Amino acid sequence: MECGAKVIELKSGARPVRITCSRCSLGELCLPRSLNEHETTQLEEIVERSRPYHGGELLFRAGDSFRTIAAVRSGCFKSFLINEEGEEQVLDFHLPGEIVGLDAIHSGTHLSSCVALDTAAVCGLCFGSLSDLARSIPALQNELFDIMSQRISELGITSGDYTADQRFALFLESLSRRYSRRGYSAKEFTLAMSRRDIANYLHLATETVSRILSRMKENGILEVRRKQIRICDSDALHAIGQGLSN
Repeated sequence: MECGAKVIELKSGARPVRITCSRCSLGELCLPRSLNEHETTQLEEIVERSRPYHGGELLFRAGDSFRTIAAVRSGCFKSFLINEEGEEQVLDFHLPGEIVGLDAIHSGTHLSSCVALDTAAVCGLCFGSLSDLARSIPALQNELFDIMSQRISELGITSGDYTADQRFALFLESLSRRYSRRGYSAKEFTLAMSRRDIANYLHLATETVSRILSRMKENGILEVRRKQIRICDSDALHAIGQGLSN
């Protein structure tokens, strides 16, 4: 697979900016983790930093040719597809340090679209060059597998036989773990996604999500200030997620 002169996130024609992964605060969350200095330098040679994306701006759309995967450097992205009825289905949310675009590896085209939910940026890696490099660096190949496996294991909340309260509690716990891995607070974070998007992702009604939030707030489990969430009682939240709470 060959990459053209422009990678997916540089559609404006801006010149790519090289990124030093070893000096990035998210370095250990993306691909370089466990690589030695020489291997990290090799990886840095194929990484390009994007321009800023604004909320509502597409990173790629379903049907686009697949050439580049992207590591989220800042902000939050949403993956979604449009079903036969013309309705949007939210597939996932992508936080800093997470990889976007892996779903297109098999088909060679993006099966879903990806949009920025707020001001965001990514680091792009030409997949052809990354594949060549991974063949010579087994640790890099293992990192790719680990990344895919980790996210697959956390997507079960949308397909399991859970109640609405369980789905929402498990969603918040997943966000808590993911923010914690990035060095942010596990107890207090901002929901970049709207309640409508959360409801869509969890296969719930928006009104249901609002009611659950209000109930958890009344019970002292959460503090909610617009998009800002603070988990006040992690044990109670975990009990709800496990179906142990009445």
